[in-house]
Formats: sequence, C-alpha cells, structure tokens
Amino acid sequence: MTIVERETEPGFVNFGLLLGANAVLGTALPMMIVLGGLAGLILAPAESLATLPTSVSTLAGLFAAAPFSLFMGRYGRQAGFVLGAFSAAVGGAAGLWAMVQGNFVLLLVGHFLLGAALACFQFFRFAAAEVVPERWRSVAISLMLTSGLIAALVGPEVFARAQDALVPIPFAGAYGAIIGLAILGVLPLLFLRGLGAAPASASGSSDRLDVLAVLRRRTVAVPIFAGAISQGVMVLLMVPTPIVMVGCGFDATTGAQVVGWHVVAMFAPSFVTGFLIKRFGASAIIYLGLALLAVAAVIAASGLTLGHFYVSLIVLGVGWNFGFIGATSMLSDALAPEERAAVQGINDTAIALASAVAAFASGAVVAGFGWVTLTLASLPIVAATALALLWFRRGTKADG
Repeated sequence: MTIVERETEPGFVNFGLLLGANAVLGTALPMMIVLGGLAGLILAPAESLATLPTSVSTLAGLFAAAPFSLFMGRYGRQAGFVLGAFSAAVGGAAGLWAMVQGNFVLLLVGHFLLGAALACFQFFRFAAAEVVPERWRSVAISLMLTSGLIAALVGPEVFARAQDALVPIPFAGAYGAIIGLAILGVLPLLFLRGLGAAPASASGSSDRLDVLAVLRRRTVAVPIFAGAISQGVMVLLMVPTPIVMVGCGFDATTGAQVVGWHVVAMFAPSFVTGFLIKRFGASAIIYLGLALLAVAAVIAASGLTLGHFYVSLIVLGVGWNFGFIGATSMLSDALAPEERAAVQGINDTAIALASAVAAFASGAVVAGFGWVTLTLASLPIVAATALALLWFRRGTKADG
C-alpha cells in the first residue's frame, strides 16, 4: 500500500460509515410522510387539519437546518448526526405516545422533531465530500444520495410490517420502528474518526459580515440558487400530481405508483451522477438537470394520460438529481472549511424554504388556474436559473 493510499484510507472508511448511517436513518423519511397523513386523519380535530403533521415536518427544516449546521461547525459532524438521531428517536417516541393518548398536539411535536432530524440528515452529503480526497468529492456526494433509493424501497416495507405491531393502537408500531431505526443508525456513527469541528472564525458582528461577503461570491450564490430552484420546481410539480390524477379519473393507488417511480428516478441516477460531474464538470450537469426539469414540465402540460404522468415525473426526478447534486458539488468546492457551517446552513434553509413555498403554492395554483398553468409557470423559473449559471461561468472566466 502506498503512502497516498494509507493517508486516504481512513477517509473512505468514514465515507462507508456515513453511507451506512444515512441509509438507516433516512429510511424514516417515507415512513414519516405516510404517517403524517394517516395518523393526522385519526387524531386531527377536523379533517382539514389531517395534513398538518406533514406540513409541520416540512416547516421544521426551515428552523432546524441552520442551527444543526452551526452545531456541527462547533462540535463536529459526528456529534451533529448523533443529535439528529436523538431528535428522530424522541420524535418517534412522541408520535407513539400521541397515538396511545389520542393527543393531536403531541403528534405535531413529534413530527416537528422528525422533520428537524431529517433536515440534519441532509448534511450527510456535505460530510461525504469532506472525508474523501478532493478529486472524489462529486462522486462521494452522488453516492451518498443513493441512500434515498434505499429509503424509498425499505421504508414502506418497514412501515407495512411495523404498523400493526402494537395493536389495537393504530400506527404506534410504525412510530416505534422509527425509534429503532434511530438507535440502529447511531451505531456506525460511533466508529467515525477525525470529523471534528471546523476551524474557528472571528466572533461577533464580523461573522455576519464575513457570511454576507461569502454569499456575494458567484461561486457560492449560484449553486445555492440552483439547488433551491431544482428542489422547488421538483416539489411544485410533484406534490399536486396525485390530486390531479384522481381528478382525471385515476385511482389513488395509481397516483402512488407514479410518485414511487418518481422517487426512484430521483435517486437511482446517483450511482453515475458523480462520475458525470467528474468528467464534464458541475456546471454542465446542472444545465442538463435544468433542461430535464423544463422537458418534464412540457410533457406534463402536453397531456393528461397515464403515460404523460409517468414520463413527466420520471424525467422530473432525473432532472432534480442532476441539478441538486451538481449544485451541492459546486458549493462544496467553493467553501473553505471555516465557511462551511454557516453557508451550508443557509443553503439548506434556502432549499427548505423553496420546498415549503412550492408545496403550499402548488395546490393554490392548480385550484385557481389549472394544472397546465402550473407546469408552464415553472419554465421561466428554470430559464432564470440557467441564465444565472451562465453569469457564473462568464464571471469565473473573467476572474481567471
């Protein structure tokens, strides 16, 4: 074994441990989405409030992303992910007890903690980029997101097997399974080495000024914008699709199958996306992702057959994958170690905000203006992002 191999081997071991932890902890995501609606339907005082647990989980990301990132900057990735797992375990326990007691408020508390934990787990992709040699960053980020595919396949199966484990209390077993996943997911984290805190920076008002200066850099501002838009457009088109399909005469099961294939399309390309970024560059892959998002919107607007829904959401998932991973890779390359905690927190807060706005806006736009208007409205947003990326590339060439 060469000196270089001996130096990099611990990084790849850490990467494997992070990948395992993320795969286990991320399995709670599809379970949380399903439980939010079903448990809410049982405990909500009014049917109109049944989706409130899911909404609370989404909003939790807005409040939790930056604090978790700053916590990791101070105490290290290992401590941050363990804290996230603890939040998931407590959230699962709160959900379980809410079902036992029939307490809707406690259910909301549980889903807020679960949403906060999932916001924490989003930082696994940045941790992956930090533990491997620089030339493997894009590949590490991409492969880390393959855990989403594992979660999409395993999560529903765990839910199906656990939901009746504590009968006659509905869904209490599924919340108990989330507690078990949180405990199991901590185990790989205990073996991590060298994921300490980032170098300290100056305190006080200078921190705010430094962050603003970093955010003004093209190499930082553009990937944050591209990542948020990729997420926002994906959510904008995905969320109302099952509702629109039911309105077109398809049953709920068919709508769920379409969304299931969309989730597969979101994460399956991760096996190759990092290698494509390594070969062609992050900008080119983001451009490709944006083009696919636009194609998905055009396909969705062109017809209301089952084929249109399937193809548009599959293309949408692949477009999100390229745009999101490309933006993450570009941002990781642009940040110094002491800048990561603050800027990555801002980045994921922007992504959570884009998700929340798109989720709430999509229903209103479909109800008020129709499905075709919603799909076509995403095109100028995608075009503006492509222009911003072009501005970034010209600016960096001029600087060079």
